[in-house]
Parts: sequence; C-alpha cells; structure tokens
Amino acid sequence: MFYASESTVLRVLQAAGVVVPERPARERRSRREWPEWADLVPGVITIYDFTHFRGLPSWCAIAVMDVVSRYWPATVVSPEETSTQVEVAYTRALTVLGKAHLLDDEHFLAELRGGQVPDHDDFPVLLALSDNGPQMTSSATRTFMAGARIAQHFGRPGTPNDQAWVESLFGHVKDEHPHLDKITDPYELDAELDAIRTLYNEVRLHEGIGYVTPDDEHHGRGEAIRTAR
Repeated sequence: MFYASESTVLRVLQAAGVVVPERPARERRSRREWPEWADLVPGVITIYDFTHFRGLPSWCAIAVMDVVSRYWPATVVSPEETSTQVEVAYTRALTVLGKAHLLDDEHFLAELRGGQVPDHDDFPVLLALSDNGPQMTSSATRTFMAGARIAQHFGRPGTPNDQAWVESLFGHVKDEHPHLDKITDPYELDAELDAIRTLYNEVRLHEGIGYVTPDDEHHGRGEAIRTAR
C-alpha cells in the first residue's frame, strides 16, 4: 500500500486513457445590489468581519468599519466567534458613531423578543455588509440587527471581493504592524489594536478616499482638504 496525492492519481489515470468525470464548474452568482435607500455617504453603510493573529490562534478579533469613509469605529477581541461578539462590536460602533439611540427603542425590542423580525427594508437606518458565516446569519444576530434598525446584506459565498473593504483593513493592519502576530496576551492585543485604530482613523492617509484620513472623511472635512491642495 502507498499513498499518493489526488493530482498524481489523476495523472496516472489520464496516462492510462481512463476518463475521469470532472466536477462541473460552480455557476458564478451575480452580485446582489445594495438597497436603493443605502446612500453612498459616511454613516450609512458598514461592514464587519472576524480575523485571527498567529500569537493567539484560539482568539479572534472582529472589526466594524464604514465603507464610504473607511472609518474604523470598533474592535472586539474575544476567545469566541459568535453572535455575541457581533452584538458587542456593533454596540460599541453605534456608540462611537453617535447612533446609540438606535438601541433604545424598548417597545420595538419587545416585539422582536416575541419572535417577530419584520422585513427590514421597510425601515432601515444602516446597512451591515458581511459574509455568510454562521455568526452573521444566526437568528440572534438577525434579531439584534433588526432591533438596531440595521439591514443585513450578505456577500456571495466564496467571493471575498464582496468584503473587500474590511479585508483591505485587516491586510493593511497586519502588513504595517507585523508585531501583532507575535502578541500572546489578549489584553495586550486589544490595547494595541485600539492604538492602531486611532492611528488608522486620525493619522494614516488613505488612497481610496483621496489621501485624507478616515476621520476627516467621516466628519465631512475630506472634500475641503482635497480641494485646497
């Protein structure tokens, strides 16, 4: 008995004239458009995702960012990757963005707790983009998002480009701060990410928004800075 890779087995079979039926190519799905009410201005369209660092393989970090301004309002470091972390991250983000009042409608929340989650396209305030991970699609996350007047929009399976904004965030953070992968204390990682988030938002100039900071773009100063150059 010997072991061989799938490619080796396939090559030997083809050399022997054996035709092996191939798996049909997966049909490419067209990208689902964002709802018409989701204006391309800061403070409307958000995106979130989880990432991991090598020094803490059993921990994760979830980040929330604004798609238009690239502003990064919140991060949560946790040993779990569930709907609870999504809720905590968005609660922090809404607070930073001045939208914490969206969490205070007790009458509406009581209706949701009764098991009714209405179609959010009727009354959304924010849009949350994400992939189709179980923590994003769970009923707990859906109920929380509905209670905060946030509509969910899921990318196509196996298409990371649909989450390009947050993937770019994680890529820049890891490339520019490689020491993060060496941290083995979750509290230190949390503190470092908070410091880097401030640098990312208030100091680092971003090509995608015309070389201004996300803080400038998010708070309406970006266009004036670009025009004055």
